[in-house]
Parts: sequence; structure tokens; C-alpha cells
Amino acid sequence: MQDPKSILITGASSGIGAALAEEYAAPGIHLALCGRNAVRLDQIVSLCRTRGAAVTGTVLDVTDQAAMQTWLESVDAGTPLDLVVANAGVSGGTAGGEERSDDARVIFRTNIDGVLNTIHPAAELMRVRGAGQIAVLSSLAGFRGFPGAPAYSASKAAVRVYGEALRGALAPCGIGVSVICPGFVRSRITDKNNFPMPLFMEADRAARIIRAGLARNKPRIAFPWPIYAVAWLMGALSPRLIEPVMKRLPKKG
Repeated sequence: MQDPKSILITGASSGIGAALAEEYAAPGIHLALCGRNAVRLDQIVSLCRTRGAAVTGTVLDVTDQAAMQTWLESVDAGTPLDLVVANAGVSGGTAGGEERSDDARVIFRTNIDGVLNTIHPAAELMRVRGAGQIAVLSSLAGFRGFPGAPAYSASKAAVRVYGEALRGALAPCGIGVSVICPGFVRSRITDKNNFPMPLFMEADRAARIIRAGLARNKPRIAFPWPIYAVAWLMGALSPRLIEPVMKRLPKKG
């Protein structure tokens, strides 16, 4: 969508979500932001207001289906939504070489259920108007399961494929769907990584790339392209060829 005026972003208290809020903040723009950390969210809300945007910030857990539906309907009733960005996500690690069951379940609930709790109410609201755009945050890790982050890789693969399928399903309703697949971008997730991150990118640069891609209604917004090419190739090649390489990759702490 070229010029969205009413934008909702989940996970807006840090990382890409916060950077997108700042990128879109301007006079005439309404931003509805949610996050789990009240202090960080208030800071982003205040910053976006200084740029002239009308902003509301709501402390909310995206895994709460009823609360998410109520929030989206309330925002849409006041300022019909043009763009909804399902950004909220968490990661974990395999410190000690094992991903705990509880950690995996938290990751799946946030990264998959949280996305569903965002995009389904949004799609129903947009369907009535026959217009709107939904953006789903996946990852380049969603092209191949990484031993150092099994649940994260799987959850991002799920939302990538789901988002790509929804694009075709919702197109007849006038709703655009774009799947965003970033590489390493500065966030609270990457702050925990204790290994080299090739072509590491600042969040504000990532936000500019995402905004440009959404303006063109791109099906997939994947970057940086060298890492995207490698991730795509790793997903396309036989696991037998890739496993020796994957075993040497660093594990998240």
C-alpha cells in the first residue's frame, strides 16, 4: 500500500516493530502500537508523537486471542485500518545443546498463535471494506531449520508459508499480504547472540526496506539479498548435502 494512514503494529516496543513505528510516524498518520513492556512502549509512543503522528500504545500479549480481537476491533472502529503488521515474536536458544520443551512452546505460542490472533481479526475487518494490507514477520531462518534455534526456525517457516498462501486467498477480497523475511537485524533477540552475524543491519535501515517493499505490495520482502540467496539455497538443497554445514553453525546461548 502506497500511503497507509492508519497502521497497527504488534511488538512495537523494540527492534523492527519500534523502527517501523518511527519510520511511519508523521502528521496525518495514526499508529496503534502494542507491546509487553510498558516502559519501552511509552518511549516509542512519545517519540512517534514528537514526529506529528497520532499514537496509541497498549500493553498487550499477542497470545491472548480475546484481548487481541477486542483491541483490533476498537482501533478499527476509530480509524479504519489500512495496514496491520504482525511483528511480535520471540526466540530462544539451545544452550547446552538442547532446546527445552517449555521454551519451544512459548516460541510457538507467540510466533504462530500471536500472528494468527493479529491477522485473522484484521482480515475480517478489511474484508468488509474490500481493502487493506497485512504484513507478516517471518525470517530468513524460516527457509531451513537451524539446529541452534529449532522452534524459532519452525515457527518462522510456518508463518512464511501461511502468509504466502493467504496472499492468494485474500487477493480477491482486495487485501494485500506481504511476508517479511529479515536476516540479522538489531533487536532484543540479536542482542543475545554471542556469535558473528553476517551483514548485520540496524533496525532503522530494515524499516526503510520493509516500508518500500510494502508500498509496492511485494509478496516477499527478504533481505539482505546475499544472506537471502544462501538461505533459499540451503532450503532447496538436499538435507544430506546441508547437514554437515548445519552441524558447524553456532548455537544460540
